[in-house]
This record gives sequence, C-alpha cells and structure tokens, in this order.
Amino acid sequence: MLSLWLPRFATDRIRRLRDAASVPHDGLPLAVAGKRGNADVLIAIDEAAEQLGLSAGMALAQARAMHPALDVVPEDACADGELLEAIADWCLRYTPLVACDAPDGLLLDISGCAHLYGGERELVADLGRRLTQAGFAYRLAIAGTIGAAWAAAHDGRPDAYANGEERDLLAPLPLGALRLPPAVVASLGRVGFKTIGDIIDMPRAPFTARFGAELLRQLDRALGREHEPLTPRLPVAPYVAEKRFHEPIARDEDVLGTVEKLAARLSVALEQRGDGARRIELTLFRTDGALRRIAAGTARPLRDAADIRTLFAERLATIADELDPGFGFDMARLSVLIAEPAPAEQIGMGSANDAGEMVRLIDRLSARLGAQRVRRAVAQDSHIPEIAAVTLPAQMTLKDDGWAAYGRHRSAVELAPRPLRLLSRPEPIEAIAEVPDGPPLRFKWRRAQHDIVAAEGPERIEGAWWQEENVETSPAGNRARDYFRVEDTSGHRFWLFRAGLYRDLAPGAAPPSWFVHGMFG
Repeated sequence: MLSLWLPRFATDRIRRLRDAASVPHDGLPLAVAGKRGNADVLIAIDEAAEQLGLSAGMALAQARAMHPALDVVPEDACADGELLEAIADWCLRYTPLVACDAPDGLLLDISGCAHLYGGERELVADLGRRLTQAGFAYRLAIAGTIGAAWAAAHDGRPDAYANGEERDLLAPLPLGALRLPPAVVASLGRVGFKTIGDIIDMPRAPFTARFGAELLRQLDRALGREHEPLTPRLPVAPYVAEKRFHEPIARDEDVLGTVEKLAARLSVALEQRGDGARRIELTLFRTDGALRRIAAGTARPLRDAADIRTLFAERLATIADELDPGFGFDMARLSVLIAEPAPAEQIGMGSANDAGEMVRLIDRLSARLGAQRVRRAVAQDSHIPEIAAVTLPAQMTLKDDGWAAYGRHRSAVELAPRPLRLLSRPEPIEAIAEVPDGPPLRFKWRRAQHDIVAAEGPERIEGAWWQEENVETSPAGNRARDYFRVEDTSGHRFWLFRAGLYRDLAPGAAPPSWFVHGMFG
C-alpha cells in the first residue's frame, strides 16, 4: 500500500495558478485561511511561513500580528477537491486502485504493479519526480497496511517498509498517526499515553470501555490484524491492457495502431473466458499529467481487434479537437468496462454475416453520432398506437424486442397498414364528414386546408377502459377511435382518427373530435 501526502497542497495550488498566470513572486510568505467554527484560522502555509514560526491551525489574527506582511488567500475547498481528483486520475498510470484521502492525500494499492517500474522504490522515484516537476511538496511511504503507510507518510520517515515491519514502524510514532479524533488523542495524553508503542500491549478491555472501540480497531488495522479495505474512486475493469511508450505519441494513426494492438491482447483473454466487450474505454495519459478518456459501446459482445479499432476511429473523428495530445501521450490503457458472454458462432451459413454487418453499422453510427441518437423501436404491450412502441438506444441488448409477437398478432387479425412513424402526440384538426360516423371530406391542419379524394376505413381501436376516466394517455383521452387512411388532392396520405362515437354521446358531453396521427411516405 502506498500513501501519498501533499503537506502544502493548498498553497502549492495557489503557487501553480500564479505561475500559470505569470504573476510575479513578491517573496511574501503564503497562507490559506478559512473558517473553523467562529474563528478564522490558517488552513495551510508554505515553507516560508513555516520558517517564520507559523503553523496550520493558528488563529489568523495571531498570525497577522506576528507577521503583518503575510500573504493570506481565502480557502477554496472546491478547487482543492477538483485538483486532488485530477491528481488521482493522473495516478491511475501506476494502478487502477486509487482512493482519495481528502483533503490532501491519496492511497494507492500497488500490489502487482510495482514490477512494471522495476520495483517499489523505482515506482516511488518516478512518482516523486513527476510531483516535483508539477510543483508539489510531497511525502510518500509504502507499507503492508493502509494505516502503517499513512502513519509513515504523515508522522514517520517516508520509506518502503516490508510486510511484518508495522510494529517497529508504528511504535515510536504519536497516537495521532492512527487517524484518531483529536478528542481521543487528547484524552489518551491526559493519562500519559503519547506514542503508539505505549498502547500496543495494554489490556484491551479497559481501553475499549474508556476510549471506545475505534481506538483498538484503528490500531489493529494499522498492525494488519484486521483487514482495512481500500475503496477505489473508479470501478476496476474486468479486462485491462496497457502500453507505455519510450517516446510520446500524438498522431491519430499511432493511437489507433495502439488500440488495435491492445485490443488483440484483450481478445485473447476475452476468448478464454467466453466473453465479449460491450463497453470499452481508452485512457490516454499525457506527458503533462492530463488524461483523455474515450469510450465506445457495442451492439453485441465484441472481441475482434479490427472492429474495436474501427469504433475508436469513428470516435476520434468526432472528438478530434477535444483530444488535444499536447506534447504527446506516454501511456495508453484499453479497458473493457462491461463484458457479456459471447459464445462461439458458426460463420458463413444463413444470415449471420448480414446480422454482423448490421451490428457493425450500428456501432459505427453510435460511435460517431452518440449512442442516444441511434435508436431502435421496441414493441410494448399496448394497443394504443402512440404507446405501442418506444425507442431505445440501438446498442442495448434485448432478449425480446416484442416484434415477433406483434407480427403474429397482425397476421392473425390482419391489421390495416399504418405509418412507419407517428407524430409524437396526435394533433387536433378541424374536419367535416358527410355522415357523422363516416370518413372526413376535408380537414384543416396547421392552418392548411386539405380536400380528400380517397379514404379507407374505419379501423376501430377501443380506449384503455381499465384506466380511470380522468387518466389521459393522449390528447384524445380514453375514448374509442375510428382511424381512416385518407389522400388529399396533392397526393399526400394521412392517418386520421375520430375520438369518440356519436352513439355514445351523453347529454351535455363534448362531441367527438378529430386528430391527425401520422403520415404515409
């Protein structure tokens, strides 16, 4: 476990902002102040302020009295949090298991990752070099437990400690290194306990009764007697492949070539487990610490490297300006975020090839236009036309889209033709019919008059009688509908309906009304 502490995080952020804005250094000691209770106190100080005898937690009034020229900046917790998240993203180059230790630290589980850098000390050296270049003061420690690594980074000697050395590491450190509440530390101090070694071998029952169970729980976690889980910021992908570059890359062709190579490595692991990728993410690490994430979804489980390259070619063509390689990418990681079973398929027989081409088309369109803009219609269990189908992203996997049963139903009852697409809601029209229950002779819609030369129908659709009377599923309500297919003098064909029946008209009730619901191509 690696613990990273940025002891001057807030002031380092201010210095970086001023350097980016080319603000000249005035040489004054810098401090960040904020409210704690009813008092203004120093939250963070830089090295110059520390050398003057100031410390975090000191009252701002006292600090100004001691050094009137102190440069004080108001606390900005949101900006600090955003920067810490950005550093956590940047640390994903070392391990996917990164957790924020707010307000100024990170925890990294580097188990099985250190060998990629030549060992733990080499990894620490690389991380420290990059932090120094970025302008951050830091303390790094590696230990077998989260508690021991945290204690070494904050209160001990930053180093790499082997498993089993936790007791020797912790014993001389102050009790605050166990991440205890200040009130508990103060209570222990009043009875003479100052260091962790003072309480390691003490009887447990009296300590629990007097100071609570959290004290010994933190001690056991730091010593490795109790497991302390690390909760990473991001879920860990089931399949990951990555590549580091000796020289940074920037061209799209190099990025796509890397994607194909990484996808080929992933396809072997996917095939061994009988899985396919449904959502894939490419993470590109820039040399300046910035990240670029590009995700692509698939309509069915996929593991072909060439197809994965094509998906990202479409995505890169769409977000070319947003990619911005800067001085280049020095690392790339391809992750399968969602995987589903993908049994082997027989090829070259039947329509499997055609189905595969349709899936590729859906994937390419979704990658270029966005998954929410490429949709498919899914039949619903309703006979009301406007809610008989809904549209969902075409890449969604459905065991049954309902159209097989819908087709059997249409064949059984021989439903009349309907428009391929309907209006989002039926729109009211003014219609004149020769007889009350007959087709219209003319109608006015959107301020345009249409004279009808041909009509077919009616096709009667009863309302949703099981719903309560005041439930309105559309502007036509729950009344029975008589649908007509009509053609006007200009050759346009419409799908109209009359909502309500004259024979059911109650005294004082509104008469039946006409609507246009769709148009034929």
